[in-house]
Order: sequence, then C-alpha cells, then structure tokens
Amino acid sequence: MKETKLRSQLFAVTVCLIWLCVESQALGQIHYVAQMTTDQISALDRSKTAVILPGGILEQHGPYLPSFSDGYMNERLTEDLAKAIVERPGWNALIFPLIPLGHGGANEIGRKYSFSGSYTVRFTTLRAVFMDLATELGEQGFRWIFVVHLHGAPNHNRALDQAGDYFHDTFGGDMVNLWGTGFLGGQEFRTDQERIEDGFSVHAGMSETSRIMYLRPDLVPASVGQAQPQTAGNWDELVRVARSDGWPGYFGSPRLASAAHGAREWKALSTRLVDLAIRVLEGYDYRNLQRYGDFMKGNPTNVEIGRDALERDRKLERKQRDWLIKAGLEDDR
Repeated sequence: MKETKLRSQLFAVTVCLIWLCVESQALGQIHYVAQMTTDQISALDRSKTAVILPGGILEQHGPYLPSFSDGYMNERLTEDLAKAIVERPGWNALIFPLIPLGHGGANEIGRKYSFSGSYTVRFTTLRAVFMDLATELGEQGFRWIFVVHLHGAPNHNRALDQAGDYFHDTFGGDMVNLWGTGFLGGQEFRTDQERIEDGFSVHAGMSETSRIMYLRPDLVPASVGQAQPQTAGNWDELVRVARSDGWPGYFGSPRLASAAHGAREWKALSTRLVDLAIRVLEGYDYRNLQRYGDFMKGNPTNVEIGRDALERDRKLERKQRDWLIKAGLEDDR
C-alpha cells in the first residue's frame, strides 16, 4: 500500500516537473545579459528574442525629485515590457544594464547649461553609443531591439531614432525608440482646476512628480506640498519662466501631485508603449507613425532651443578637440 502511494507521488512530481518545463519553454524567459555567459547568449533564438536597452538621463528635477527620475521610470517600463514579451509563446526578453546617458536637460530651455543635477552628453555622443550597440547586436544576429528612454528633449529622441534607422537599414531589423515613436495618444487625468495651476508643464510638474510618488515614494520629500507653482501656458512662457532668476528647476505645480494620480498616469503610459512594442513584434510597421522629434520641429520656440543646445555641443567638441591636439592625442584613436 505504501509502495503504491509512493509510486503515485513520484508520478505526480514527474508530471509536474515536465509541465513546468514545457510551460517555461512556451512562455519564454526574461534574461539579463550582465548575468549570462557567452554560451547562454549564443543559445538564444534570435528570431524570438527581443533586446531591451533601458536608458536614464541624469537630469536635474528641482528640489523635489531625484536627478535619476527618468531612469526609475525606464526601469519600471522595462519590467512591464519584458513581462509582456515573455507571455508570447516562445519569446524571450534580453535586458541590458541601464545606460545613464542622455542629451538635453530641461535646464537648456532657459539656456542654463550648467545646472546641479544635470550630467548629459552631446547629441553625437548619445547617437554614437546607440549606433555602436546596434552594430554589436546586429552583427550577432539580433533583429528586435526596444529602446526604453522616457526623456522629452527632441534632439535626444532624434539621436535614438537615427540609431534605430541605422540598425534597420544596415541589418534589416527593428530598433524602436518607444517613447519617440509612441508619444501620441496620452490621456489627460488632471481636473480643470489642476490644469489651470499646473499649466503647460513638461518637466517635474504634477504629472512627473506623481509618477515618481507612485514608483519611488521614498525619494519624494514631504516638502513638495509647499512647492510654489511655476506656471506657463505655452513654449514661449516656458522659456520666460526657465530664464528667470532663481528658477527652481521645474515647471507647473508639483504640490498637486499624488501617488494615486501617478498610478493612473503610469498604467495608461505603460499600456500604450507596451502595446506598441507587442504590435511591432507581430509585424506592425511603426515607421509610418509620426515621431516626437519630427513633430517638435513644428514649434519655432522649441527649434530655437534645440539649435542653441547643438551650438553648445559644437563648442564643447571644439574645446575637447583642441585639448587633444595640444596633448598630441588627436590621432590616438
């Protein structure tokens, strides 16, 4: 009797292990490239592996949010996306370590190029980094790449878009800057009164502060409740606010923020971008969508901001090149 019962239990365990193995293969897996060996990476099916490149600009967000605010959102979106990818039969997600580089902090709106908390790179540097990664991945046979980099500077997005175009044209795969491609369709969750006080807020206002309250409440001080509004109604007014003496580094009214508001916004944002990524894997031609970087070319004030920023880039490049020449290193490549 005991022997029969033991056999039955062993059979049940065996069936369970087989089922778990089959289920794991069917659902795919989330992999972290930093933890993998050469053999493990080589074994991945390139036709059903989506690479995720998360970014995170170090950018000042005023006195109430951390400089890595974008990075915390990108980390969460990467998790949301990876989970959605592996729910598709046989698909794997390969996650890279977060790249803490970006171009164009919001302080550039006011031509305040040196601002505590912003540590950015030149447009050409950012583009080169992602083109180099695109080359490595393309030459290793990967064909699906998603760049997760929720930063709103148009030049920043153009750099990522151009790296994606290079990957597509050179290797025949898809490298999608998710935010730059799926920016349209955002929902409005503010009340009429909140919209009046928060205004046209593109950085560290009610919305972004709410998202960080939801994702990382430990990093938002209680003093945010006393934040003085920095309200603007359009791009021209944003420039006026940003160029004022003593500008604190944010727009809008972060005092209105709440974790509940952030949860609503995050669910809508994440769902929109994750759905776009899954549609791409199913064959959707995302290249027909309008890009954020191109869309912003229709705003003269923003075009001027971007032009000034690129001119500063050129000055920095000349400064660095002059030093290399003086040090006898200009050909040391």
